[in-house]
Amino acid sequence: MKLLKALLLSVTALAGAPAFAQTADQDSEIVVSGQIRSGGATTKTDTPAVEVPQPVTIIPAALYEAQGALSISDTLNYVAGVQSNPYGPDSRVDSATIRGLDALQFRDGMRDIFSYYASIRADPYNFDSVQVLRGPSSMLFGQGSLGGLVNMNSKLPSSVAGGEVAVRYGSFERKEVMADLTGPITDGLAARIVARVRDSGTQTDYVPDDRVMISPSLTWSLSADTSLTLLGLYQEDDGGSTSQFLPLVGTILPNPNGKLASDTFIGKPGWDRYDGRLLQGTALLTHRFSDAAKISVKARYIDSDLTYFTHYPNSYSNPSNPYLDAEQRTIGLYSSGSVAQMEIFSTDNTVQLSFDTGASIEHVLLAGVDYSWNRVRKTEAYGYEVIDIYNIDYSAISDHGGGLPAGAAPTTDVEQTQLGVYVQDQIRLWDRVSVVLGARRDRVTSNSFGADRVAQTATTFRAGVIGEIVSGVSPFFSYTESFEPIAGSASNGKPYVPKQGNQYEAGIKYQPNAASMITLTGYRIKETNRPISDNSTVDPFDQIQAGSLTSKGVEVEARTVLPGQLQVIANYSYNEAEIDGSNEQLENVPKHNASLWAARRFTLTDAVSLRVGAGVRYSGENQSGTIVTPDYTLVDGFAEVRWGRWSFAVNATNLLGKEYYASCLARGDCFMGAERNVFGTLRYRF
Repeated sequence: MKLLKALLLSVTALAGAPAFAQTADQDSEIVVSGQIRSGGATTKTDTPAVEVPQPVTIIPAALYEAQGALSISDTLNYVAGVQSNPYGPDSRVDSATIRGLDALQFRDGMRDIFSYYASIRADPYNFDSVQVLRGPSSMLFGQGSLGGLVNMNSKLPSSVAGGEVAVRYGSFERKEVMADLTGPITDGLAARIVARVRDSGTQTDYVPDDRVMISPSLTWSLSADTSLTLLGLYQEDDGGSTSQFLPLVGTILPNPNGKLASDTFIGKPGWDRYDGRLLQGTALLTHRFSDAAKISVKARYIDSDLTYFTHYPNSYSNPSNPYLDAEQRTIGLYSSGSVAQMEIFSTDNTVQLSFDTGASIEHVLLAGVDYSWNRVRKTEAYGYEVIDIYNIDYSAISDHGGGLPAGAAPTTDVEQTQLGVYVQDQIRLWDRVSVVLGARRDRVTSNSFGADRVAQTATTFRAGVIGEIVSGVSPFFSYTESFEPIAGSASNGKPYVPKQGNQYEAGIKYQPNAASMITLTGYRIKETNRPISDNSTVDPFDQIQAGSLTSKGVEVEARTVLPGQLQVIANYSYNEAEIDGSNEQLENVPKHNASLWAARRFTLTDAVSLRVGAGVRYSGENQSGTIVTPDYTLVDGFAEVRWGRWSFAVNATNLLGKEYYASCLARGDCFMGAERNVFGTLRYRF
């Protein structure tokens, strides 16, 4: 309640905040570029946010680095309507829910991830911003989830020479070297290289988080109207799973032997791993025929190999008492080995035309065709042992000869293609009212192990209107639809059919000055064919597709720069998400989320400045069956000293060392929350 009051007071203060565009420093630029100019993210055109009938947030790299983000999930910690890291810090995948529904991940406007545990996580240092689109975006992006999507914008070459080199040291023996260099090579040709080398542990014993990432890129300006950008990426991760699936009894439920330590590792040191190699090649071509016509062509190929060996306790056969002895110490231990290959090819091609149909009627017409193909193959095997979870004898656990457990066999071979055609018309009336209309037709085909190909088609629509009724006040209303193909198979062996849904949304955007934006919105979502846990099988990870789901709620997002160049970001969201007929909130989906971030720069001398920031994040309780995971509040902090080309920054997430569970599920397991993480970064910029 205290946090909610603070948020409301912050939002109220924005209405009277004067404009500081004339003296804005880097902090105000973060607010302005990260929010006021973000509207094009939802339209694929250059459109101010106040002319788009949909909420969208852009988090610039400077902002999420100040907030201590070490993963893509972390970049979403201070975004309205988003639950980041819903299963705690996960070294395997970046996960987030938007409006109670799983979010899809895109890179440069094309989908980046298909299936689960077939690739490694993207590196936030490789991007200059992360976009969050709340609500369905299938009309433009095709394979978009109903709740929203996360789009990462790659760092691109600049014709102005510059860059940085940085070293970092922090908690869990984190040691990193990073470099980002860009500039011209010859006339019309610019290059950039982004690289990171990391040697680190994690909050879970015996789980490393090592990485080598290098991303070179070239931009060739063939003429004043034509440019071609080529991006490459090589990334290799040597890690493991920080998620140990600890049993309910011994975490959130009492065990006579006490509570299991948060750093408990359940597995075989040296065998358990999450090791991957990722190769990507991307081409971006733009050509402007005139001020009124241009084309854009994007294409990407991804090749990913992953080895995932892990152990997890059998908490599922009897969640209320999974132990095999009266002392409640010994428990069954599953071993799971998987070798996966994933290939993706995607392309998105658009034509944009601008024209008028009257003195006060302006059109921006966008037509596009996108195509994607992906194939995911896995070979898996399982084993079973018994351990004393309170005194694990790691030497006694089998390492299966260093490879897959006995009986390894192909379990997944899913191939999927999607072809989509779409058209959108943005109509600007009297330079005051904006209307967005769009339609899309998709055809998706999929097969499993070469069986008969299954074809699905769908038509999705989008319509919205926003108008400035008085200066700075713009109410909006929109209707949007979604169509999301799902790679993989249900527990009955049949390929998943696509999820479909629609959303009604109404809200208001208030821009009191050039450096402020307040968005208040309410929505209602209906979704069908959602995968949920299949409780009829012994495998806790089996899924079936449910009938329908409803998610509804309200969100408030406010950003401004107050007097004294104080950057403030405040968010609050309320969400009810239920499988229809269940009368129960979706598991692991809190109804309440809120956050508040503030930062300010101080000039110490002519050559030295100090920037400090702090944030507080609140996540409400979530429920799974009769298991209730308590709410929690976390505090983050940041301080940076700059002198000349040098800077030294200290970041701390969960500064107060709050011990909490991110989620505990009725199926039998609990997920630890993020522990305190402190690291220092020394940079040299040039």
